[in-house]
Amino acid sequence: MKIGCNVKVTLIVLTVAVLSMIGLVFSTNMVLFDPKGPIGEAQKDLIIISVLLMAIIIVPVLFMSVYFPYKYRKSNTNAEYKPNWEHSTKIEIIVWAVPCLIILALGYVTYLTSFSLDPRQELKSDKEPLTVQVVAMNWKWLFIYPEQQVATVNELAFPVDRPIEFLVTSDTTMNSFFIPQLGSQIYAMAGMENRLNLLASEEGVYRGLSANYSGFGFSNMHFKAHVVDDAEFEQWIEQVRSSEQVLNDASYQILVENEKDQIRAPHPVTYYSTVDPLQFKDIIEKHSGVQNGL
Repeated sequence: MKIGCNVKVTLIVLTVAVLSMIGLVFSTNMVLFDPKGPIGEAQKDLIIISVLLMAIIIVPVLFMSVYFPYKYRKSNTNAEYKPNWEHSTKIEIIVWAVPCLIILALGYVTYLTSFSLDPRQELKSDKEPLTVQVVAMNWKWLFIYPEQQVATVNELAFPVDRPIEFLVTSDTTMNSFFIPQLGSQIYAMAGMENRLNLLASEEGVYRGLSANYSGFGFSNMHFKAHVVDDAEFEQWIEQVRSSEQVLNDASYQILVENEKDQIRAPHPVTYYSTVDPLQFKDIIEKHSGVQNGL
């Protein structure tokens, strides 16, 4: 009788857990499952395939954890009783073969996607990629457009259906540059340049953030990525060029010194009409020892 009560409690707990998970899925804005680019789409498929493969084991185990105690409860006199049973070849084959096949399948999928989703791999397109230099700071993002010779803080814009090559570094601790709906986060590390290739297939405003904890102001380290058509992108560039501020050594130093203000609130969106062409290179070399002749 006691075992029967335990089974009922287990069933109730599992039911509540499943319903809670379903409610969480439908009530949460799960941006990873609403991709807006080919890389995000491929990563969503990878997540779903991996979960389904693992569910081949997880679902039967969860079922049996409830079914076996219920079937072999003390009050069930019809349950098969074999006190001397100790081996089953069929069970051994199942419990070893199925996991091995799943591991092989996951390994094959991982092998393929390790190359096809390499963030440094250029995306195929009939359009020339747009280069954007990204600098992680405390606690804000600096975006430099070397071809357009402009820069922004905490705002990003680029054309739809055009490959974007992000060159990513850090002027502080390690961070992670991430636009979830476009896919592929990449680490930003001082003294190094990481490369990330993305493409947005739909116009919209997408959330960008740091996916790596980096200090007290980490929660304020986010930005908006505006994906627009070519005409709107050119208008945005002209809007940035109309700013009275320029990004040089002096103004960059002000950005560095203002880091304490970003602990309490995000840094406001800032435009720079011109930028030192060597600014990004100098930031990397400052931490790599090149400037000190090392």
